[in-house]
Amino acid sequence: MRIRIRDGDAEAFEQLFDECAQSVYGHAFRLTGDWSAAEDVMSLTFLEAWRLRARIDPEGGSLRPWLLGIATNVARNKRRAARRYDAAVARMPSRGEVPDFADEVAERIDDAERLAAVRRAYRHLRRQEQDVFALVVWSQLGYAEAAEALGISVGTVRSRLSRARRKLEKAVTDREPRAMPRQVRGDRENAVRSAEETH
Repeated sequence: MRIRIRDGDAEAFEQLFDECAQSVYGHAFRLTGDWSAAEDVMSLTFLEAWRLRARIDPEGGSLRPWLLGIATNVARNKRRAARRYDAAVARMPSRGEVPDFADEVAERIDDAERLAAVRRAYRHLRRQEQDVFALVVWSQLGYAEAAEALGISVGTVRSRLSRARRKLEKAVTDREPRAMPRQVRGDRENAVRSAEETH
């Protein structure tokens, strides 16, 4: 299949799309946190893959890691473009509030709140740690596949992932509500018991 795609076989490329589109879309959504942006990233990823098909190594297994590597770069470029756009819009004179219906749609998604919390912590990671975490944890690539997708060594993948996990754990732990101190719980229990005894 690699050789056929490399040679410009549209049927083989269509088969690749059928096999990997859902995976690329899921990866893109976890990177962007937005369904519409994820669709754009997925489309651009396959356009870019077709453009870069001559670079495919004829030897090897699944092209999924290669596609996820492309998707990671496309998502990063979209974020940069969005930041430039937001900066340009911020410099324009305001015409009042425009209702944003995206929030209304997002509220209907059960896991949107959890994803938002993870993405907040995720944004505090270094870019290289974000890339490794997204590929290995979210898209479930093996270390070797993630290394291939990013063009780095397996050891580098391991160390970046380890750092990312430690930082995310700390961020989540710091946000969790603290348990009520034991003394306060004991005082509450005594107060309840005293109230019951007086009745």
